[in-house]
Amino acid sequence: MTESGPSGDWLIYRGTGEPHTRVDGLPEPPPWRDFDGGPLVAAGPGPDSSSARRLGAYRHMAEMHRPNPEELEMVNAALYLRRPLLVTGSPGAGKSTLAHAVAYELGLGRVLHWPIVSRSTLQDGLYRYDAIARLQDNQIAAHSGTAPPGGIGSYIRLGPLGTALLPTAKPRVLLIDELDKSDIDLPNDLLNVMEEGEYGIPELERLAEREPQVDVLTDDGAKVTVREGRVRCRAFPFVILTSNGERDFPAPLLRRCIHLELDRPDHQRLSTVVRAHLGDEAASLGEDLVARFLDRSRSELLATDQLLNAIYLTHHAAPPTRSRLADMLIQRLDRPR
Repeated sequence: MTESGPSGDWLIYRGTGEPHTRVDGLPEPPPWRDFDGGPLVAAGPGPDSSSARRLGAYRHMAEMHRPNPEELEMVNAALYLRRPLLVTGSPGAGKSTLAHAVAYELGLGRVLHWPIVSRSTLQDGLYRYDAIARLQDNQIAAHSGTAPPGGIGSYIRLGPLGTALLPTAKPRVLLIDELDKSDIDLPNDLLNVMEEGEYGIPELERLAEREPQVDVLTDDGAKVTVREGRVRCRAFPFVILTSNGERDFPAPLLRRCIHLELDRPDHQRLSTVVRAHLGDEAASLGEDLVARFLDRSRSELLATDQLLNAIYLTHHAAPPTRSRLADMLIQRLDRPR
């Protein structure tokens, strides 16, 4: 992409683990990826909110994540082109960590996380409307003779994808995790939203003439105003779609994504993961387990959290039993969890 390599001035995300404001200087998007949603809303919750505190669990991983040159190139290509980044690789390769590293370094707030399961639908990611709760509240108010509860907006909460597409000055980071677990329709259903950068809420569109502005909750727990029942982004979110490589995705989705394949983590990266989660002492004691984990992973499909489980238990065991427990756990690393 550039002859200057990963040290070139074009890099927005540098992979240093040091926060900076270079994203403020992100150049104008390509004309076909320029969105005009508005007016602007706040980018996310403040540092004292409960959702921001959840970011703390990933902060050390984000600080210590050191991407290789190919990762830097692909992340920055996705940032410049305003395209989703499809990240594939084995469990523990660092797919989710990459999202948190970008959010931390560029000061983009909490990562909006949408974990995919077989029952996930596009609407789950966009918003949820609790019609039953609204009906029950109205019935209780009528029965007790009290004033009816709040309007329809009190029963609508935007999902991670819906929140990411709010018109913010800076892009939010959205992690759509393990897309290969979805049913056959979801990847295709994502296409239009990803391309257009907007969506409608039919329950509010029907009320647009009577209630053109409705306050709803976001995935962050904040209230925002939805106008005319539609949401359109201004800064297209930085979207990471992760996959363990267990299925193929439709060609139209692949054409709209930047694709990054992550290699299995090496000894240095695994040691960094252990240190971030369990501390320096556990990392030092677990060096042998890391080496044995890597040796077995050449022939077995192992997940990094299995290694973390083994090191955590051996670190907390009494010294006389530590070696025996380590041997026992390593022998079971390849067993289903």
